[in-house]
Amino acid sequence: MTPDKQTTTNNMSLRLCGPRGFCAGVDRAIQMVVLALKKYGAPVYVRHEIVHNRYVVEGLEAKGAVFVKELDQIPQTNQPVIFSAHGVPKTVPAKASARNLMYLDATCPLVSKVHKQALRHLRYGRHVLLIGHAGHPEVIGTMGQVKEGDMTLIESVEDANSLEPKDAEALGFVSQTTLSVDDTEEVLAALQKRFPKMQAPAAESICYATTNRQDVVKLAAVNADHFLIVGAPNSSNSMRLVEVALKAGSKKAMLVQGAHEIPWEEFDGASIVGLSAGASAPEILVDEIIEAFKQRYNATIELTETVKEGENFPVTKDLRKVELTAQDMAFVNGEQ
Repeated sequence: MTPDKQTTTNNMSLRLCGPRGFCAGVDRAIQMVVLALKKYGAPVYVRHEIVHNRYVVEGLEAKGAVFVKELDQIPQTNQPVIFSAHGVPKTVPAKASARNLMYLDATCPLVSKVHKQALRHLRYGRHVLLIGHAGHPEVIGTMGQVKEGDMTLIESVEDANSLEPKDAEALGFVSQTTLSVDDTEEVLAALQKRFPKMQAPAAESICYATTNRQDVVKLAAVNADHFLIVGAPNSSNSMRLVEVALKAGSKKAMLVQGAHEIPWEEFDGASIVGLSAGASAPEILVDEIIEAFKQRYNATIELTETVKEGENFPVTKDLRKVELTAQDMAFVNGEQ
């Protein structure tokens, strides 16, 4: 890629975070769409964005995926419909079954785990408190696992302080998987102070990938002049990374969907720039940004890494025998 102009030749250290980008749940969801297209042919319908990234969505559309907001947009068909990685309310598969639609559930296993933990609280007679952001697909899906009135959404410390439950001694909490770890701890501390008998889930709700990406951004943000997070505006985990970078010491931080959105004038004179990507952002977008920096500045890469991730979530059984080409796998892995 050739830059519009040579902005400056100042030396710059580009702190590249690891881990970054695709997590195991996102990789699994994208792979399921590609595998379904291989097995059943086009079109394959997908309810909502399979993951929050336009580059990925447009790439899948080019392969034959058709994205819809709701099931009623799908004609009567024998082709499959896939539910996104964020999870869906119980009413969605019920409606699909009522229409005799074949469906595949690409809900991240870690989101499914939160659903199970919420239902476990209910079995023990507890009212469920969900720490999360209103309107996010994952929150809609989690609240849709229970009857109306069985779960209360807690978005902030203020919500925690104003909550008036029917039984303060019969509460259990879970959280959205993509929240800021630090912000969630503040909300949880407020709840625990008011409701000391509130029960925790049997397993951590915030997922490993969210925690890992926030941890390394905290490390890379120290003394940084600017920080770039590659991701989508509707991606919760990506937006949280911007907030984490600022809180951890970066003078500036911003979300971009690609190199074309970078306001290059803000980086003139910067000596340390952090770079990471949300869990639904493909590596090819990171590569393009690195190349753009190298063409504009005397930029060197400094890898800031905390852990190596090796998690892998298998796809559903009916897709496991379908073979993918090397080109297919490059797309699934976010490399093209």
